[in-house]
Amino acid sequence: MNSAPYQHKRMPAEEAIGLVHDGEAIIVPTGVGEPPRLLAALADRRRSFQGVTVLQLLPLRHFDYFDPATLHHVRHVSLFFSGTTRGGGQAGWIDYIPSSFSELPRLIGDDLIHVDTVFCLASPMDERGYFSIGLATDYTHAALRVARKIVLEVNPHVPYALGNCHVHLSQVTALVEDDTPLMEMPEPPQDAVCDLIGQHVAGLVPDGATLQIGYGSTPSAVARHLADKQDLGIHTEMVGDSLLRLIECGAVTNRRKNFMPGKMVGSFALGSRALYRYLDRNPLFEMHPVDFTNDPCIAGQNDNLVAINASMQVDLLGQCGSESHGSLPYSGTGGQLDFARAANRSRGGKNIIILPSTARDGSISRIAPLLTQGTHVSIGKNDVGYVVTEYGVAHLRGKSMRQRAAALADIAHPDFRQELRAAMQRMD
Repeated sequence: MNSAPYQHKRMPAEEAIGLVHDGEAIIVPTGVGEPPRLLAALADRRRSFQGVTVLQLLPLRHFDYFDPATLHHVRHVSLFFSGTTRGGGQAGWIDYIPSSFSELPRLIGDDLIHVDTVFCLASPMDERGYFSIGLATDYTHAALRVARKIVLEVNPHVPYALGNCHVHLSQVTALVEDDTPLMEMPEPPQDAVCDLIGQHVAGLVPDGATLQIGYGSTPSAVARHLADKQDLGIHTEMVGDSLLRLIECGAVTNRRKNFMPGKMVGSFALGSRALYRYLDRNPLFEMHPVDFTNDPCIAGQNDNLVAINASMQVDLLGQCGSESHGSLPYSGTGGQLDFARAANRSRGGKNIIILPSTARDGSISRIAPLLTQGTHVSIGKNDVGYVVTEYGVAHLRGKSMRQRAAALADIAHPDFRQELRAAMQRMD
């Protein structure tokens, strides 16, 4: 830390913000990888800029540049909406770039998503001059290769994760130091419906499977029901506390992984302080860019890859609307399609879509004859393997349209099955 180059590049956040020029684009990492001191300083000075764009997936904190009144100064463009940005996306003053998660590095590398500057949270520097950005290496790693300016916010709470998630001091333009505790994300609450879905999914997961599990109440319940499995492995995008519990209880050993055996693989972390501590210099866990973790051709090399992700609506063909309420955006594409295709490539793989059978206190069936008009289709009919509700499992791959519709009607809430079966007749 006392090296002359380090000290030369060290500066206050307010001075680092002066490196940004009008009309430039700033990439910020996913979730907890966002640098709060830098972004707060940018927000404070936003009216001094013209036409600056901040691109980020899943922002966690609210900064003052999330403001429709100052869009011509600093504008956020979403790669995946969160609770912080969803309202702006639905109102139309926050724009959105749709993309599968795995393709974001390619879009950045090909300058289809332009990057001038990277603002990134990083671990303290090691003895060789490297910082770890393992909390969110995902698309950030690609941005580091093309950005003209790299500003790291160095925080002692950030774990020094291993894998392909490092940046050297020689690449860095400026360093800002901060010791703000990392944001922690508690697991969402689970109910009896989540618990039933978890039981059904557990019956589809064999011992020795390699897991990818998404975030949410139902995925967390699924993970809880896998605690008695043996020799599970992990190859995922998001590393969360549900996976940490499976590691701690001994269900995850990675012994039977045929691709990167003995290693757990992820791209970004979102959870508790205990999770972040677990990642620190842990030789059993590697964090990699998302064009490695989510590439179907790479992830699909894992035998028995089981991908478990939530959706909001499924139609009778099996098409999934996982990211919008009709035309109103809710989240984003993320890696759901990436891992569906990876699991379909995997020998013995299974891609599983989970959802409660109803919404709005039981007044709406989440299994519908057609997706609501305007719904953003996240996974097409050709890629869906299994759909699971609290009422059971529908296996769709290799099935005809009529067989799919019948299987999905069977796992819908009983109050809606007659209506769905009537809709099946109209499909003939």
